[in-house]
Amino acid sequence: MNGQCEVSQIRVLIIDDSAFMRTALSRMLTADSDLWIVGTASGGAEGLQKVASLDPDVVTLDMQMPGMDGLETLRRIMAQFPRPVIMVSSATVKEGEITLNALEAGAFDYVPKQLSPSSLDILHIREQLVAKIKAAAESRRSRDRLPLSRKPPRTVDLPARKLNEPAALVALGISTGGPNALQEILPTLPADLPVPVVVVQHMPPGFTTPFAERLNKLSAISIREASHGELVQPGVVYIAPAGSHLRVIRPTESRTVIFLSEKREDQQHIPSVDIMMQSVALAFHSQAMGVIMTGMGSDGAQGMSAIHREGGFTLGQDAASCAVYGMPRVCAEMGILDRVVPLGQIPNEILHAACYHEERAIRTSAS
Repeated sequence: MNGQCEVSQIRVLIIDDSAFMRTALSRMLTADSDLWIVGTASGGAEGLQKVASLDPDVVTLDMQMPGMDGLETLRRIMAQFPRPVIMVSSATVKEGEITLNALEAGAFDYVPKQLSPSSLDILHIREQLVAKIKAAAESRRSRDRLPLSRKPPRTVDLPARKLNEPAALVALGISTGGPNALQEILPTLPADLPVPVVVVQHMPPGFTTPFAERLNKLSAISIREASHGELVQPGVVYIAPAGSHLRVIRPTESRTVIFLSEKREDQQHIPSVDIMMQSVALAFHSQAMGVIMTGMGSDGAQGMSAIHREGGFTLGQDAASCAVYGMPRVCAEMGILDRVVPLGQIPNEILHAACYHEERAIRTSAS
């Protein structure tokens, strides 16, 4: 605990069965003057009691706990005391699948531990955990400020260029809030989509493989984790693997190849939306479509700008439907978005840019 709370401080409750983790997280978060640790809990049942009595703004929650595990605790929090919950989990394939279940159950975001119970090397997660706690608190405050009778957001048409020519490839960048957003829109894309889609979703290693598999099971379109050197095909969504930058290279007009690299290249995120989109702009020029969606920070701004300069079509998710209006906001403020739409309208924008209905009509008449 760090004394009396100031009005502007974010109230945080830590739920973790490890005494070491509770102490380490408390010390780490207390170092930021914007955060106030209102309490800690060693298990799910105690955590629920403290959520009720302490009314924290944000909860950090361990995934693996004896008795009531993190997922069940999360579900009860969201049912009884809904508020932003950030899952703190190990970055393994098994934990990745559990964390995806947690996001589907309402978790705001997650941070991988990647350390042993006795390890003192915890500071590597401090920056992203603090940033996500602040984003979670802000998202809750923003929703609380909205009137209850708020109407669904309308499409925003910015001063925009017309679509010069049909999109030949769609590049999509997304971060915080992304797993649920992608799970909502990708399954609505048709199996015969005439263009490929490449996606950078900020995730730690161990998460993108089960994420791609989950999306593929839910979708008519084929969705898979991208592999180095594979030929890009229409009607396929390629998820950039965590820990690797993804570029597309177009050796001929009819061939596009995926190139993966683990080189950091002075980027905060691996994979980087900027690096992926810049390669798409270089390869497809005015036939590129860039989509920037919910997420913290500014990754994607340079890539969307490159697509915009080349005459491609740029689309942004609107503020009201974003879990965190960060990445799209930066692009909007730069004036590089051709259209801004709610989450649910993004699939139709992709179909329109790819001239899906026209191509389908031609195929139908030909058959």
